[in-house]
Amino acid sequence: MEFGPSFYHEFAEAWGKQDGYRLAPTLSPELSTEQLRTIYQSQNAHNVKNALKHGLQGSVAGVDRIDQVELQAWVEVYAAYWKATGVILDAWETSDGDSKELPWSKVYEAWTDLLNFLLRGYQNAGFEAWTIPCLYVVCKHLRIFAIKADAERNSNSASSLDDGAAANFQDDFDPETNKNQKLEDCARVLGRVFNVCHMDRAPIEESRKWASYYIANLLLKTYFRLNSASLSKHILNSLRAGRADMPPFSAFPKSQQVTFEYHQGVLAFLEENYAEAEEHLTAAWNQCHKAATRNKELILTYLIPCHLITNHTLPTEKLLEPYPRLQKLFLPLCRCIKRGELHKFDLALQEGEDEFVKRRIYLTLERGRDIALRNLLRKVFIARGFEDAKEGEKPVRRTRVPVAEFAAAISLGSQEKIDNDEVECLLANMIYKGHMKGYISRQHGIVVLSKSGAFPGTGV
Repeated sequence: MEFGPSFYHEFAEAWGKQDGYRLAPTLSPELSTEQLRTIYQSQNAHNVKNALKHGLQGSVAGVDRIDQVELQAWVEVYAAYWKATGVILDAWETSDGDSKELPWSKVYEAWTDLLNFLLRGYQNAGFEAWTIPCLYVVCKHLRIFAIKADAERNSNSASSLDDGAAANFQDDFDPETNKNQKLEDCARVLGRVFNVCHMDRAPIEESRKWASYYIANLLLKTYFRLNSASLSKHILNSLRAGRADMPPFSAFPKSQQVTFEYHQGVLAFLEENYAEAEEHLTAAWNQCHKAATRNKELILTYLIPCHLITNHTLPTEKLLEPYPRLQKLFLPLCRCIKRGELHKFDLALQEGEDEFVKRRIYLTLERGRDIALRNLLRKVFIARGFEDAKEGEKPVRRTRVPVAEFAAAISLGSQEKIDNDEVECLLANMIYKGHMKGYISRQHGIVVLSKSGAFPGTGV
């Protein structure tokens, strides 16, 4: 593609059919080097705006009349896009390990200029709602370029510390300072885009509110990457407050619904509101496209711990079969919980600790130890068998279990022997949390369990 007949024809076709998804690729940087070079070399800085104005006006003349203010706004947008293509080409050519320049930072700045011109078109030139896929493309790549720019800057800063001259100033340099400078700026810019869309007062059919969830999802992803999930509250509150003036959630594209439900679920999960998290994550799981394996894996990463906490259920091997990474993470823990193997559970938790902490599910999974302990105590209870019954009477399970027997079971596999006082503390916690029904008789060193439902929810 170049700024020539094919480009102007594409613009006119999209304009005539009011097809924003056909117009959006004309602002995409996802082109080959040759295509970008063709675009950049098709014009020069002195005449690009005049050529664009003449070409755009001529292309839509036979389709529809275009307002001059709006035409000039599109000229500014495409001129900024043309300039950005040149900066992207430079970045590809200078991005190497020995370069001291920061080409992707320049790309981010050029792309920010493009987004600013596009926003002005909506605010001042009357860009219609059908064009919002253009916002999707530009905002999506703004975030990508911000991540690249930060990675480049951090790599450049780290390599500079290896130089002898730079070492003299190490006391003045904090590598964590502004580590995500561009991404933080990107979050501010996307916040402005969200307000422009969400605060639109046009009728729903012509409103920019249709872009609200797409931009909100980009913002939430950005806040998560910045480890600033708490900032997401503002977005969620804005969407809840304006729900009456918004199109129904079900009217938005399924992909946007799934992404938004997922982020709501993870936020609730991080706040330890597991019931709400389960609700949102289940909704995301049910609506997720069957071929979106990566997305399903992300949902299950949080939905599995939720199920463990809310209803003490474990994933089946069949459920995890398409996800090797999740099998490696969860199956060892699940087997230990099911079998009541406390020592092996601790080892499995320790083995996956780095990944669990990275995904922020470690503390939740650690609570699975209570379920493993419950299953172990249940086995001891069952092993006690039944009391002798008279002929014709139904045998009754023994409900008095010596604390020493529980202590012996808990100590299995561990090199450290656990004393009865610690065991009594564990049993008291299990009773308090509702995993067991009964009481401890310290005087006799026994636990007296309920005859009906000693371990609620397990059928025993």
